Amino acid sequence: MSNYVTIELKSAQKIEFIDISAQVRDHVRASKCGSGILLVFTPHTTAAVTINENADPAVPHDIGEFLKRLAPKQDYFRHGEGNSPAHIMSSLVGASEILVVNNGEPILGSWQGIFFCEFDGPRQRRVFLKVIPG
Repeated sequence: MSNYVTIELKSAQKIEFIDISAQVRDHVRASKCGSGILLVFTPHTTAAVTINENADPAVPHDIGEFLKRLAPKQDYFRHGEGNSPAHIMSSLVGASEILVVNNGEPILGSWQGIFFCEFDGPRQRRVFLKVIPG
C-alpha cells in the first residue's frame, strides 16, 4: 500500500468534530511503516485537524462551543461568503498534526483521538495522510 491516502468525509453540522482515529490507524498499519512520522493534513480553509480526548464526547462539544464564543459573527467582517468565524477557527486550531509512528502504530495518549474539525458545514471534505518512514 502507498504511504499516502486521502480520507473523504461528509460533515453533517455547521460545527462538528469527526473522529478519524480508526481510519488513520488503519492507514498506518497498511503502510507497513515500522517507524517514522505521520502527517495528517486538511486542505480546507474553514476546517482543521486536532488531537484531543475522544473518550468523552463532551470534550469535542465543549471545544466547539468555546470556539463559537471566541469567534462569533461580527458586523465588521468583510469576507463576502459570511463565514469569517469558520476561517478564524481554522487558523486557531490548525490544518495539520504530526504524529510519531512506532512499531507500525501512530503514538497517541490513552485518551487521545484524531479529529477532523468542521467549522462551515455541512460539506464534503478531505484529509490527506502521509506516512514518512524514518
